[in-house]
Amino acid sequence: MSTFDNNSSLYNMFKDLGLVVSISDGIVGVKGLDNVANGEVIEFLVGSKKITGMVLNLEPNKISAVVLGDDSEIKPGQIVARKFDLMGVPVGEGLLGRVVDPLGNPLDDMGPIASKGYSFVEKIAPSIISRAPVNVPLETGLKVVDSIVPIGHGQRELIIGDMKTGKTAVALDTIINQKGTDTLCIYVAIGQKRSSVARIKKVLTERGCMDYTIIVAATASDSAALQFIAPYSGCSMGEFFMHKGLRVLCVYDDLSKHAVSYRQLSLLLRRPPGREGYPGDVFFLHSRLLERSANLANLGSLTALPIIETIQGDVSAYIPTNVISITDGQIFLETELFSRGVRPAVSPGLSVSRVGSAAQSKVVRKIAGSLKLELAQFREVEDFTKLGFALDDATKRLVDKGTKLTKALVQNRFAPIPVTNQVVFLYAAMNGFLDTVPVDMVHKYEVELYSFLKKTIFYLPFSYTLKTTLNETLMIYFLSFFSEYFVKYFTN
Repeated sequence: MSTFDNNSSLYNMFKDLGLVVSISDGIVGVKGLDNVANGEVIEFLVGSKKITGMVLNLEPNKISAVVLGDDSEIKPGQIVARKFDLMGVPVGEGLLGRVVDPLGNPLDDMGPIASKGYSFVEKIAPSIISRAPVNVPLETGLKVVDSIVPIGHGQRELIIGDMKTGKTAVALDTIINQKGTDTLCIYVAIGQKRSSVARIKKVLTERGCMDYTIIVAATASDSAALQFIAPYSGCSMGEFFMHKGLRVLCVYDDLSKHAVSYRQLSLLLRRPPGREGYPGDVFFLHSRLLERSANLANLGSLTALPIIETIQGDVSAYIPTNVISITDGQIFLETELFSRGVRPAVSPGLSVSRVGSAAQSKVVRKIAGSLKLELAQFREVEDFTKLGFALDDATKRLVDKGTKLTKALVQNRFAPIPVTNQVVFLYAAMNGFLDTVPVDMVHKYEVELYSFLKKTIFYLPFSYTLKTTLNETLMIYFLSFFSEYFVKYFTN
């Protein structure tokens, strides 16, 4: 009896401790820890240091965990202790303006972070009942996006395209355009070079955008485990603000590298590979992340802009089709358009917003209603012009207008345009005011139009009313006057 009691007390004393039995490529095999849970945090006691890990596999005789940090000092025989907590990150206003790793540790040499609490990285998505329809526009400042593929607060809009087609630039333009609004931004960098993250921080700092932005960085030099939890950490930081009633924009750049890091972990954990070597739950990997984006009734919203990199425009690959089916639309960037100088290289035919005009102001909806159709008609007949066929007058007019519309949607990087200015210029483009303007002068027309508009005495009341109503009489009068002035002084 006494032996049994002694064994029971010994068991109770050591049941929450374990021993490292193997260590390889950031995956640690541990014996013991009988009552540990999947996703629980554990600590490796290495001398005076404590290294954090997370349990990912529960096996009959041992558990497998990933090391969230440097694993070079972990050796078989070392003690592992339970933390009795699931994986979490610090949250709060103290993170704004900072660059942090997926564990919430600062990377920017600006001192410790004053957090408001601790939030689990994995959470259940908001219920259907707690959600409200997506009907408030999130303006990106990009003419082609705000007019053709509008995004609403609480939406999940995929940015997809080949390498070097301007995917990150679209996301950064959207972040820059939130300056002066009530929207906070989180940029999650997954598997990127450290120099790229530094460049992005420099771009945002120079434009005064870091005040309302958090950068979560799991770079290419970080472990696959850190890259795996990075988007969930960023999402948890955003959810804190969403539940406070604020609007949040979260950019995941990019989920292709995220899937690759999870594939690496899964193969090292000896999980069976499936299509393209990915594990069977790779769809759930992204769906449980993106389902956390929502427009909550009587609360805030979390909008997601996931980025996916395709190879030679192949959107039928495994990860692209998965994320396309999870999201509420996609902005498709074409290499051919990019190389022709059409930037942002958004394809009007393949890009779509499944929320549609519900997330668009009435004025933009009225002006841009036929824009997508006209661009599609132009793309159909554009190839005939390259072959040198003789075109009838109606087709010539269609080609001329389509060429000018395509030119009108071209925009410089990191220079978002206020939606009121977009409305005036798009009205001019759609209603024949560019007919007398040569194609190579369209950009000059746009620049001078904004400058002329800002100098007019009624700019402030005019721009204010344009947010809700379109006074066509006033618009036609103003654009007719400006077009005459432009043709007279700039085209000769």
